Amino acid sequence: MKKNFFRITLTILLILFVGFTGCQKKAEPAAQSQAVETQLTAVEAAVAKYYDELPSHINKINQKEFAGKVNNGDEMTVIDIRTADDYAKGHVKGAVSVPWGTALYENLQYIPQSGEVFVYCYSGQTAGQAVMLLNAAGVPARSVNLGFKWGLSKVEGVEAILTTEAAEFDKSKTYDVNAEIAEAYKAYYERFAEVKGTPFASNIVSEENAKKIIDSGDESAVVVSIRSAEDYAKEHIATASNIPWGKSMHKGFDVLPMDKKVLIYCYTGQTAGQTVAALRLLGYDAVSIKGGMGMDANAPLG
Repeated sequence: MKKNFFRITLTILLILFVGFTGCQKKAEPAAQSQAVETQLTAVEAAVAKYYDELPSHINKINQKEFAGKVNNGDEMTVIDIRTADDYAKGHVKGAVSVPWGTALYENLQYIPQSGEVFVYCYSGQTAGQAVMLLNAAGVPARSVNLGFKWGLSKVEGVEAILTTEAAEFDKSKTYDVNAEIAEAYKAYYERFAEVKGTPFASNIVSEENAKKIIDSGDESAVVVSIRSAEDYAKEHIATASNIPWGKSMHKGFDVLPMDKKVLIYCYTGQTAGQTVAALRLLGYDAVSIKGGMGMDANAPLG
């Protein structure tokens, strides 16, 4: 009787042990699968790095400081993303013409990934997009505040740093870029052909068209202010939510809808440009409002 009891007990214990170890083995693949799912893609990691390491100068340089560096002959790379025609009329000494669009992808391998790199456009808004994308590709780029038209042209004595003599990249040197980021970079600029002639060309919407969208109550669009929480509290577009510009702001992006157009605005459009580039890389349909909220420095824009 006792022998049978021990046999039965031993059998039960054996079954429980096998079942327990079996459950452990089945749980491992699930844990591994979860780890794979939470791993960031190269593009997601680049966006996170951009905002986590955002410097105090917010990737812009004051136009007067920039003019002084050019005048002093500082060693740096300068990229003019205005049209080729406007570049030919006059540009910053040493600046290379890389018109806004696919040319930025086609020349990516020649843009240095070290040292100082500066980008300027007309108002700083498209340069903002270019700067974020360049940083994601490993280039430590910064934009010139308010661009050529609204910033540089107003600097006293700017004529001394302008020329019509063209400059080019040193194409004997090339720089590698992560394949996934390079592909996303290419797709970003190729899309411009699709939106050309629409109200959202170059990922920017005019003040007038933005107002029409907002006034109409269009539920397919949302508005986001990236100005400071303090300025947002003082005054903002009635329907706008607030994700203040700053370090790690990307952690607030997940509240934004992926299936709606996201209208971003800041003060003059420059940090909004950087934010739009990041959001678009992550798959959001984001555009910035031309000129931002508007300030005396960029009036009458915004």
